[in-house]
Amino acid sequence: MESGSALRVEKTKLKPVIKKTYVLDTNVLLHDPTAVTAFKAHHLVIPMTVLEELDHIKDRHDKSVSREARIAIQVIDKVVVSATPQEIQEGVEIPGSTIEGPKGTLAIYPDQLLSDNSDVPYLDDTQAQANDNRIINVALKLQAEHPDEFIALVTKDINMRIKAKGSGLVNVEDYRRDKVLDDIDLLAKGYRSIEGDFWSTISEVDTLREGDRTLHRIPRRSLPDAYPNMFVYDDQEFMAFVKRVDKEYVYLACDSRDKLMHKRFWGLSPRNLEQAMAMYMLDDDNVDMTVLTGPAGSGKTLMALAYGLHAILEQGRFSKLIVARSTPPIAEEIGFLPGTEEEKMAPWLAAFDDNLEILHGADESCNGSIDYVKERANIQFKSLNFMRGRSFNDAYIIIDEAQGLTQFQLKSVISRVGADSKIVVLGNLAQIDNKYISPLTSGLTYLVEKSKSYPHAGIMHVNGIVRSRLAAFAEENL
Repeated sequence: MESGSALRVEKTKLKPVIKKTYVLDTNVLLHDPTAVTAFKAHHLVIPMTVLEELDHIKDRHDKSVSREARIAIQVIDKVVVSATPQEIQEGVEIPGSTIEGPKGTLAIYPDQLLSDNSDVPYLDDTQAQANDNRIINVALKLQAEHPDEFIALVTKDINMRIKAKGSGLVNVEDYRRDKVLDDIDLLAKGYRSIEGDFWSTISEVDTLREGDRTLHRIPRRSLPDAYPNMFVYDDQEFMAFVKRVDKEYVYLACDSRDKLMHKRFWGLSPRNLEQAMAMYMLDDDNVDMTVLTGPAGSGKTLMALAYGLHAILEQGRFSKLIVARSTPPIAEEIGFLPGTEEEKMAPWLAAFDDNLEILHGADESCNGSIDYVKERANIQFKSLNFMRGRSFNDAYIIIDEAQGLTQFQLKSVISRVGADSKIVVLGNLAQIDNKYISPLTSGLTYLVEKSKSYPHAGIMHVNGIVRSRLAAFAEENL
């Protein structure tokens, strides 16, 4: 090459984004009412049947699902409010769907006009059949009209995905916006166990003093997956708590396993190391939200309740203890039960009475002690369906059975936590009873992964069945 010649720089040509068409099922909009903004620069189609289902659901007495339906309708209305009928059927630009480049579009498909067509293998759409078939037929019609384009049905319903595939629809997908993991085994546990000697794996370490604590600063590369409030321990005697993490370093506060195992709340002491770490985290003033996951019988509810009584009656940290959970779908409307809200919720919160009996079972008058504690600690039982729109200040809040909630539902509840309050979220991903939620798409999984890097949140997966050897057998083998 001649010394005076200029270097030739070839520009890499970026391939244009191929616009895809997605047909949305009703359950997607109930799962995430803002789903229309999640598909970037692509084309969304909402069948008229979906709007009819949303219209029916928005008037239900079930406060959670009706609220999601109303929000979804409002989001759609903001997109199409000023468009003409022809524009709505062809596609209206979705504001904010992309920052740069072409924006996504939203169309309403009048599927009531579809009729039997021998060229398209329609599913039976008579009144006796489910609306699912009418929604699938829209995707089949679009696929037949645009054979060279990417047409996909998006639904949370597994059986509907099977029916669509069996009917000849090439592309059928689950809604994955809230899918933060590819494998549930990768879910953060709140701790990391190191084989052998931890310090033998560390090339450099500094010691510094912050207040009354001594911290060990190690390079981030030595513990790349570290996040705040995570425990680290080895096969020897090493035990440490990650106080904070920055771009270059991880700051560890060493602790003693014996000290952790001697933690005690309201007469309750830990039975294993994971319970001890969970109790340490519950008692940390710097942690405003603790998420406890684990199998049934691992002590999650008992620890959360014991700490609440300890913090309210012995420390005076909070003025009330609020216990909340979502009522099952079969009992969405609790109004048919007699009594106050607390009395209406009693059938679904019996587990907390059971745990109060464990904490006070040795008392001379067990029932009297439980009633006294409920009154003194100002324990209130709430349904999550009726918590939205409220704000809870100076309260210790326990959210039970969170594995069946969506990320949208959990967000709306956690955003209700007011000043000087602490929230504990409990759940077992092996016991999901919502047909549209899997362990990978559960709001609990989303919460764990999104909050693990937040310095005021703590996560702990509690293993080890402490109910009985029979319960342990059932959890592992049945």
